[in-house]
Amino acid sequence: MPLELKLLVWSVALTLVQVLVAAAGAIRNVGPEPLAGNRETLPPITGWAGRAVRAHRNMLENLVLFAALVLTAQLAGRTGAMTALGAQLFFWARLAYAPIYILGIPWVRTALFAVSVVGLVLILVQLL
Repeated sequence: MPLELKLLVWSVALTLVQVLVAAAGAIRNVGPEPLAGNRETLPPITGWAGRAVRAHRNMLENLVLFAALVLTAQLAGRTGAMTALGAQLFFWARLAYAPIYILGIPWVRTALFAVSVVGLVLILVQLL
């Protein structure tokens, strides 16, 4: 399996771990009963649990872009050193981003997000 596809699979695994952490935090923060309902009156999820939920949502938003780019590059036969580097930048930055976000370290989080975006741009450039 090409590196870009392996990193896409690992990114999905990371997203699954993040949803479990976010769910555990939400259960601890607001309790299981409000989360089992329709969530119309769900109290705010705060602290590390709220950051875990936001980190997970951010990963979902960026995973869509990463998956679209990696799959398009594979189908178009436009992979190479640049797409491999882009995929590695995206994955490793996102892997570091999640715990940094949950710990509440703002500037490092922003820098890691920027590195992951650079990874996306590198793949996109190979497709244009």
